[in-house]
Amino acid sequence: MAYLLEMQDIVKDFGTLRANDHINLKVEEGEIHALLGENGAGKSTLMNILYGLYHPTSGTILFRGKPVRLNSPHDAINLGIGMVHQHFMLVPALTVVENIILGMPRRWGLVDLKTAAQEIREVARSYGYDIDPFAKVWQLSVGEQQRVEIIKALYRGARLLILDEPTAVLTPQEVRELFRVIRRLAEEKYTVIFISHKLNEVMELCTRVTVLRGGKLVGTVNTCDTTKEELARMMVGREVFFQLDKEPPSLGDVVLEMDKVEALNEKGLKALKGVSLEVRAGEILGIAGVDGNGQSELAQVITGMRKLSAGRIRIKGRDVTGTGARYIYEQRVAHIPEDRQAEGLVMDMSIKENLILRQYYRPPFAKGLFLKWPAIKENAVQLMKEYDIRAPHEEFLAKTLSGGNQQKVVLAREVSTQPDLIVAMHPTRGLDVGATEYVHRRLLAERDRGAAVLLISTELDEILNLSDRIAVIYEGEIMGVVPRDRADREELGLMMAGSKRLKAS
Repeated sequence: MAYLLEMQDIVKDFGTLRANDHINLKVEEGEIHALLGENGAGKSTLMNILYGLYHPTSGTILFRGKPVRLNSPHDAINLGIGMVHQHFMLVPALTVVENIILGMPRRWGLVDLKTAAQEIREVARSYGYDIDPFAKVWQLSVGEQQRVEIIKALYRGARLLILDEPTAVLTPQEVRELFRVIRRLAEEKYTVIFISHKLNEVMELCTRVTVLRGGKLVGTVNTCDTTKEELARMMVGREVFFQLDKEPPSLGDVVLEMDKVEALNEKGLKALKGVSLEVRAGEILGIAGVDGNGQSELAQVITGMRKLSAGRIRIKGRDVTGTGARYIYEQRVAHIPEDRQAEGLVMDMSIKENLILRQYYRPPFAKGLFLKWPAIKENAVQLMKEYDIRAPHEEFLAKTLSGGNQQKVVLAREVSTQPDLIVAMHPTRGLDVGATEYVHRRLLAERDRGAAVLLISTELDEILNLSDRIAVIYEGEIMGVVPRDRADREELGLMMAGSKRLKAS
């Protein structure tokens, strides 16, 4: 069989680290081909080689049966290979048409925006997209920005599209719309490589799946001949449980109470608008919504990292409005931040140092102005074992750990103190199925211990799997609160898009 793309015996070394170890990948024309693997399995490295961002240490790439050397993304684009990154490569201050033609060759050095805009409209409409070429990118929703990225690749002549975690920030309705477009592309003999952690989506959309583990090829299978359980087993080397056994909540007193809370973002605009919520001991309240609708500000005002402009916050009945992060921490509040590297860890510090960042000034880790290093080491050894933090020893720097192990360090530091309230924002973002299962089990165990858990996530499956009640946030407002057993995915999706409001309960 003649394949559109063959990556043969690809090896990529970064110093002594081998990220890709003799990987073979074959993709047919018109195929929707999934690429799966744990964090650090080598997926991104392999696709960055295909897109010309990295050079392989050894190996061969064949495109339409001919050997090719990709020295840059420009070479890949000229071949007809386009990539839509998880974090969009758009300039917010420019218009749609300016972003799409940015860097393209110009005839006689001139830019004809009017003609380009008309061509872009035609490409977009042919796939059912309605795009205003002269809209500024910053004015667009996340889903609209993704459409711009796809149209940009198609406008530049891509016949093979690499989509990296394309559904991570979309509503269920936007996911369906994206899948419709991908299927249409496949019907027209475009080829799609689909990178995702969401096995349900892979099973629904893709025809074949290639699985990597530890930088090596595990195998390629037809989706019609496998199950998501088998794919997960191939990814992590063991059985993974997707549905957790969850007992009904045993509710206690109100731990967190927010009364008409408002707050501004960095631009001085209102990010939270009259938010009123309660979280009780022994329950998980999930906050669903598309990224950028006030979730960051919500977590920050609760944990004392952002000031309120109106309203009150009480923790266990005590008014903490206007107090700082340390005072709120002393009220037994744990915080799993949205960005583990920027906010959760000091990357150049060791595991043992990161594990005491919240308690370094207290016994048994300090006496007066002096740190007690034997106690700090003992704490790290114990937590590394209890939370399965995989590193040779406690002196390892945080930056040398995988994403999953970095998240376990944050989780261990925050949860091991047995807090009364846990604010967990995107606790599994970017984690593979094995690490995700582990984090979910720990959060559920904390809920069963009697902690109140506020779970903020853009992953609707995660919200539905863990929550006892679900609130939806849109443009800084709570659209409604519904019990999990009465939550409807379609209704939640509409609320996430702001098109339907329920009375909060």
